[in-house]
Amino acid sequence: MNAPVTRRNAVLGITAAATLLAAPSILRAQSASRVVVVGGGFGGATCARALKRADAKLQVTLIEPNKTFITCPFSNEVIVGLRAMEAQQFSYDKIAAEGISIVTQAAASIDTQKRSVTTTEGATFDYDRLVLSPGIDFHFEALPGYDDAASEKMPHAWKAGAQTLLLRRQLEAMADGGTVAIAIPANPSRCPPAPYERASLIAHYLKTNKPRSKVLLLDAKDTYSQQRLFEKAWKELYGEMIERVALSQGGRATSVDPATKTIITEFGNYTPDVANVIPPQRAGRIADVAGATDATGWCPIDPITFESKLVKNVHVIGDACLGGGMPKSASAASAQGKACAAAIVALLARHTPQAPRLTGVCYNVVAPGYGFSLVGNYQPKGDIFAEVEGGATSPVDASRELRTREAAEAEQWFETIAADTFG
Repeated sequence: MNAPVTRRNAVLGITAAATLLAAPSILRAQSASRVVVVGGGFGGATCARALKRADAKLQVTLIEPNKTFITCPFSNEVIVGLRAMEAQQFSYDKIAAEGISIVTQAAASIDTQKRSVTTTEGATFDYDRLVLSPGIDFHFEALPGYDDAASEKMPHAWKAGAQTLLLRRQLEAMADGGTVAIAIPANPSRCPPAPYERASLIAHYLKTNKPRSKVLLLDAKDTYSQQRLFEKAWKELYGEMIERVALSQGGRATSVDPATKTIITEFGNYTPDVANVIPPQRAGRIADVAGATDATGWCPIDPITFESKLVKNVHVIGDACLGGGMPKSASAASAQGKACAAAIVALLARHTPQAPRLTGVCYNVVAPGYGFSLVGNYQPKGDIFAEVEGGATSPVDASRELRTREAAEAEQWFETIAADTFG
């Protein structure tokens, strides 16, 4: 059985590839190169800082429409009232203080021939290398009936912010004895274990405040990450409060009717009191604009350099890229941001980038003081990242003392990665 994850393991997920960032001395004598980063989340912001720290002469521009970034990790706790939204919010002030130009506008178009990015306000930024870290957008066509308007009645809360608070208000307004349904998409999707963490924390809220209620999971998958750990926690903490309908049982949502808040599956219709619909996903829109997405809606990359396989001089990191066995998570995006920065530094110096070894860390808190974790190590194999030895997962039969310790380590992990990303 693998050893439990410690804070030291967690930090590995943030510092992966950091040793690659020592720029060759020849780069110091070169004229400044221009790197534009689009997207200021865990991947983009980390990459921008890593680039500037590798070589202060680099002209690094970070294009991000929001003045304040709202993080998805721990947003499930906001939904159930265990955490304030303010704890999820981070500015770019400390990143700007490091000499990185922050452009608070949305990228609208990319000319990959001229190597320039134009924003919605008409500003144009030339680049030698472009990094796209746009996160996800929703693939509405894959779930008929669901769109932005529908999300106001059946919130996804899969992009933290207003949707997070909307789902929280709906839970608070629901009468005791009601049903909360969560429609879970197939992979690939952002943070695959997060819907099950959400179900756990909603169950905690209901058990505490509305104990006659239940949580229904309509799942487009038969199996999922850390399933045994979740199921054991549910049985121990919540009894029969959580019910899951898997793919083979007809759990996949095929369409929705927002007028009646109905979720339609292959085997039946469900009209819960609160419908949390997480739609299928794809790379953020600007990746498609750049021509970096393929038929899957995601971005194929060279796993050593993160350069797009479809567009030269454009790199894609974070949720938007096809990472193979590496899950889409904040930890993965951070590690990819640092490895991508190292590769760009090497390429600008006309050196061969080293193959990175990345670490992804995933914590799940299923009740206050009850957490578990997973660490995976990944290396390039062919066109993707493949998991290699050295990972660890929490034991299924761990003591409550360990669960309590890992819940505390999850908080420490968040504080560490937030400081590493935003200062």
